[in-house]
Amino acid sequence: MAETLLQFPRPISTSGGQRYEARACGAPMDSGGLWQGWIEFIPVDGGEPLRSPRETTQPNRTDTEYWATGLTDVYLEGALRRAIDGPPVIPVVPPPPPSVFSTPAASTPIAAAPGSVLDPFSVYEKGEALLRRQLGALSAWHLVNIARDYELTDLDAETLNRLPAIDLVDLIVQGVRRDIDRRHSA
Repeated sequence: MAETLLQFPRPISTSGGQRYEARACGAPMDSGGLWQGWIEFIPVDGGEPLRSPRETTQPNRTDTEYWATGLTDVYLEGALRRAIDGPPVIPVVPPPPPSVFSTPAASTPIAAAPGSVLDPFSVYEKGEALLRRQLGALSAWHLVNIARDYELTDLDAETLNRLPAIDLVDLIVQGVRRDIDRRHSA
């Protein structure tokens, strides 16, 4: 059986200025011994009373009453709006159309990327200073890969990995210069 759990001392007003006496009400639910709570609004100047949808579900009457004691005027104003406006309208969104294809397109083979991040010959054509700047921005292991991938030295990987970056830059520039000179003299 429903009962008034708390009557609020100040009337709650709509944006249009109509004032309502607010009451927190509660009742046991049909299953599980739970209680539900809602707000009833009685027009101060007469008229039809309003009620909000269920505002809370609590394990028992005591907890429902405790819930009511924490309600603020701002909460009551929102409950009044819900009582006046009714439940929100949730738009019906049609399901998306079915897929046109049953599988993805065949994969396009991707060309293998070179082991080094820079082609020293193409950069050298724009100037040795640019090549030195770009090589200087790379880590030592990138420099080792460039030297080995473009066969700019006869040193093995272990020896190259022990060299400081500045020496690797010189080694690469000298190797590029040597190979270009060989091509031009042939």
